[in-house]
Amino acid sequence: MNISGIETRGALTAKRPLADLTWLRVGGPAEWFFQPADQEDLRAFLAGLDPETSVFPMGVGSNLIVRDGGVRGVVIRLGRGFNGISIEGRRVRAGAAALDALVARKAAEAGVDLTFLRTIPGSIGGAVRMNAGCYGAYVKDRLVEVTAVLRDGSVTVIPAEALQLAYRSSVLPEGAVVVEALFEGPEGEPEALAARMEDQLAKRDATQPTKDRTAGSTFRNPAGFSSTGQADDSHDLKAWKVIDDAGMRGARRGGAVMNEKHPNFLTNAGGATAADLEGLGEEVRKKVYDSSGLTLEWEIMRVGEPARD
Repeated sequence: MNISGIETRGALTAKRPLADLTWLRVGGPAEWFFQPADQEDLRAFLAGLDPETSVFPMGVGSNLIVRDGGVRGVVIRLGRGFNGISIEGRRVRAGAAALDALVARKAAEAGVDLTFLRTIPGSIGGAVRMNAGCYGAYVKDRLVEVTAVLRDGSVTVIPAEALQLAYRSSVLPEGAVVVEALFEGPEGEPEALAARMEDQLAKRDATQPTKDRTAGSTFRNPAGFSSTGQADDSHDLKAWKVIDDAGMRGARRGGAVMNEKHPNFLTNAGGATAADLEGLGEEVRKKVYDSSGLTLEWEIMRVGEPARD
């Protein structure tokens, strides 16, 4: 694959290591790594790229395992040209690279309640893709529309309802790169919103291993079943509880461990490889299935290829 001839104003790097860009600090390199200067730079790059070349948009790596063999194709990471935040009335427009926590704080200062974003690690692009949520509120509840650059370099505005936002999932066109999101939140007193966010942070720090090397929740909360036998997607069942019940709190493989404080946090306790982490996760899934009949679904995104022997 020869893409070095495409003219860009941003940085295009071959064989760029990705481990230092993920919270778990594991994984191999990107075949190509592109940091566009702005939206026009991104559009021109994608328009000039061979349509057969795969594209993976990467945020701040907070909910990601990059496998040890690295990622083929192009990894795109948005930076300063995509982190703007503007507020008009109850509407907040945020670039995909803007940090969730910063958007929540800026909105609160303007009297707009997007406080659910405050404790979500990562950036707005990832929050949209995963329909991120916390304390009973989700992106779906506040999102109006997103702007995305498609694989052919064209720009489109996608209304929130077209994204089919569901529990930790969305539907985006293949290869699309979200560059901006528009939210609308209820009004609130800035002081009260700030106090609510402080309470949320205190609750998170008391129950989650925020100082350890994790990637947030490892598995989605499993759907249960109602008394009639129908699937119940209310997610009253908690992944940490079924992992704990299966005896996997503190389970280890190499440098990977299911955190003692919160067993749904897969942790790099030192020297873990991506294979250690993913392998331990699959072991947990098997143990949970054997003990409860429930199949845990990964919440952490896993990309790339295993290391070659």
